[in-house]
Amino acid sequence: MFSQSQSAAMKAPLEETDVGISCYISPLPGFRGILKQRYSDFTVNEVDLDENVIHLTSLDAPMEVAEEHESNTTDQPNGNHCTEIESFRALVGDSDANSLKEFIEKIKSNDEDGVTSIVLSPSSDKVHRTAVHNFFKEKLKFLVTDTVDGPDSSSKCIRVRLNSGGNNERGRGSNFKKRKGRDETPYDSRGSDHWPEHLGKFLRFHLCKENKDTQEALGVIGKMLGVQPRAFGFSGTKDKRAVTTQRITVFKQRASKVASLNKRLYGMKVGNFCYVDEGLLLGQLHGNRFTITLRGVVADSEDTVKEAADALGKHGFINYFGMQRFGSGSVPTHLIGAKLLKGEWKEAVNMILDPRDDINDDIRKIREYYKESEDIDGTLRQLPRFLVAERAILQCLKKCPGNYLQALKAVPRTLRMMYVHSYQSYLWNHAASMRVQKYGNEQVVLGDLVYMKEESLNEIKEVNDSEFEEIDLQEEEEADTLPSEGSFTSVKVVNNEDILSGQYTVTDVVLPLPGSRVIYPKNDIEKYYQDLADKDGVSLMENMHKVKEFSLTSMTGAYRRVFGKAKDFEWELIKYSDASLPLAMTDLDIVSKANNEGEKDFLGISSGEGDQLALKLSFTLAASCYATMAIRELLKTSTTVAFHKTLNQ
Repeated sequence: MFSQSQSAAMKAPLEETDVGISCYISPLPGFRGILKQRYSDFTVNEVDLDENVIHLTSLDAPMEVAEEHESNTTDQPNGNHCTEIESFRALVGDSDANSLKEFIEKIKSNDEDGVTSIVLSPSSDKVHRTAVHNFFKEKLKFLVTDTVDGPDSSSKCIRVRLNSGGNNERGRGSNFKKRKGRDETPYDSRGSDHWPEHLGKFLRFHLCKENKDTQEALGVIGKMLGVQPRAFGFSGTKDKRAVTTQRITVFKQRASKVASLNKRLYGMKVGNFCYVDEGLLLGQLHGNRFTITLRGVVADSEDTVKEAADALGKHGFINYFGMQRFGSGSVPTHLIGAKLLKGEWKEAVNMILDPRDDINDDIRKIREYYKESEDIDGTLRQLPRFLVAERAILQCLKKCPGNYLQALKAVPRTLRMMYVHSYQSYLWNHAASMRVQKYGNEQVVLGDLVYMKEESLNEIKEVNDSEFEEIDLQEEEEADTLPSEGSFTSVKVVNNEDILSGQYTVTDVVLPLPGSRVIYPKNDIEKYYQDLADKDGVSLMENMHKVKEFSLTSMTGAYRRVFGKAKDFEWELIKYSDASLPLAMTDLDIVSKANNEGEKDFLGISSGEGDQLALKLSFTLAASCYATMAIRELLKTSTTVAFHKTLNQ
């Protein structure tokens, strides 16, 4: 099924060097430090496009002041509607106008004859039907309309009923609304929108969560509100193993209702509510503010730690894609991506479903059961729902046995494209390491790619290409998009004149993520890209099959800076004695404590005393950068979860 080298790669835990992470900037020695011993040791606060750091500061819903307006009889069934009915008569004719007049009288008198709606005369004119719908929205707001099938295939009818959710005098328990109508066709929601005009259609709030990824948290909130996941908007996913705060929008939900969920939410809170006109979209953020506490610091001396922290703030780090980009299982996502790029559909499916040595034993046994029995129904009954890709593939194979391409397409697009983007990141990491090894990290060299100077001062922009709008579902440091820090035409190849002028520095150097619109460096790094892809049997320049979404030549590509640097970098050494207590206040701590006078004791800090040392860092990174890669530069050790678990032990 797999080659010997692939099988070995799948069985052995993934190491940083496997995905091209191998170099450092600073020659200073590293030291021992434990990453994420507690969730509060890794806090992430989103930074919006105006560079405001997002915090959860209040759980209370704002007082909502009703829009002041004079009472209008069009909002109420009990009133004189002669003028509106005559206007309606001019629009639709006598028959429908008389039916409407009779219907309104029945509503006023609470007539118990079972009539809950009326159906107007058939019409094949969509423009006319739209005018009728708009008439009720503007003139008779206590009524709502929808469209039902007409007597023949070319016509439709408008159905009129009392607005069960509107602001009318009949009250929520009206017998009229409870009665079942003669027409059993379900009502649709068109025309029933009575959201207050003075409020924005989206409720924006801050979500602070612990040990939950963004999708999981919104799934819980959505279930409580009774809304679908698509009702929510957010700028990017946040890590699970952390305490994170970010902005969320939800369509047409009252702040009071969402705020009331706090008493039932576990490990997360919502607050800082306001109404806005637009929902959030992926990529609408400047970056993230990190507060990272490294515990159990052991070094030759405190000076070693201080020098390393100062060097990180001054010189930055290699802007690698972090380990989470390549999956947490023993089948790295970039290997699956290579199979997709080559059109080896069956092999890709087998990789996704294959038993793995380094995941939950129960899940491994389920995978082994399927591999031995090929019992799809039995496997699906056992398979946890969070294994989305596996479930989608098996359900498709049940319906279409042997159709492996269709099975792959059954996986949600953001998830299946993650495999291909992972392979692009794998190539980029290796190329970045080669660039540093061959040319160093101090100067621009002939053939490097840089952003043209006049455009390099622009704020970071995301690539304008739908292929890169949604990538990873559970990224730790906000890498939802492949970043492009300018237009494709803003990238140039460094020539002798550029080097003599000295206008470009090493911080301007970029490398491409392969695609149809990128150019490659005009030095040895170009050949390195090609050689590495050739080794994997992947073509960077030609289609290897007819499925566009799994082809590099059908993707735009992007550019990424080789060197990253933190903004507003701060650090401090902390002495502590109790490893069970947090060393940093999170937004969850702040909003849950009415009185913070005992903050120092709460944080486990006692006047600088203690037999253990921690390093706390705070800094801001662009949305495409990984904080773990900054920490790697500092410690000079692996950032893998497995490695830091051994330190905890």
